[in-house]
Order: sequence, then structure tokens, then C-alpha cells
Amino acid sequence: MRAALVLHGPNLNLLGTREPAVYGTLTLAELDQRIRAHARRRGLRVECRQSNLEGELVTWLQNAEREGFDGVVLNPGALTHYSIALRDAVSAIRIPVVEVHLSNIHGREEFRRHSVIAGVARGQISGFGPTSYLLGLDALLALGRDRGAAGARGRARGARR
Repeated sequence: MRAALVLHGPNLNLLGTREPAVYGTLTLAELDQRIRAHARRRGLRVECRQSNLEGELVTWLQNAEREGFDGVVLNPGALTHYSIALRDAVSAIRIPVVEVHLSNIHGREEFRRHSVIAGVARGQISGFGPTSYLLGLDALLALGRDRGAAGARGRARGARR
């Protein structure tokens, strides 16, 4: 894992002012700084993007591998609960996607408890505030290590034959 794309969905541009009791007071710019610093400490190149437009998020997902990203950390925002287009984009790409949420969506309103993305993402991390994103990056790195180790074991078995 050398590079990760971090995608923030609708309304995440309002972090710091939108429902601070739920989402905290950290701004999106401050969150992106934390994400970049965390990635840098782990030797990972990261790019953060935010959009309120479903189609733009879909296009970014579809182009991620072609742009050199090895995985995606995705906070789909409200699209989590109903965007089949976003779900299909996650399902269609070959690189791993980790779904993240600042709040614990399973402890909130009933309509927020279901994610149409979760079934096609490699995993979901929610409820840890900004740390959810950092854990998402760590999960991508672990997936990359596991994939690399599995490949090395396979090559070693093949060499012994």
C-alpha cells in the first residue's frame, strides 16, 4: 500500500459548525491535516477530497486505481443510507474501500443504522470521531500487508515445487 484516497461525502464540508455535539468542532481542513500527518508517519501518500455531489464521488471511486491509489477510505455521509450508485461504484472497483463515519451510525436514528455501502466495502469503522479515518487508513495498510504476505507465501510454495 503506497497511496490512499480519502473521500468525504455530502455536508462534511460543514464540519466544525454542523451539529458539533454529534460531529465535533474539528473543521474539515483540520481533519485532513490529521489524516495527512497520520499517513505520512506510516509512509503512505494520501489525497483528501470532499464533494456534495454523488456523481463526483462515483467518478473519483471509478478513477482511483487509474490515478495510482491502492485503496480508498470513504465517508459517504448521508449517501450511506440510500445511494445505490455509490454502492455500485464501490462494488465495481478492484481496490479495497473502507467505509468510515465520525459518529456511531448504529446508535443514532433508525434511518441512519443501515448502510447500503457496508456490504461491498472491505469493512466499516464508525463512532470514533476523527480517529475513524485514521483507523480506516490503518485498515487499508493492514489489508495491503496481508495481501503482500499471502502473495509471498504463494511464491514461496511455488518455488519449492
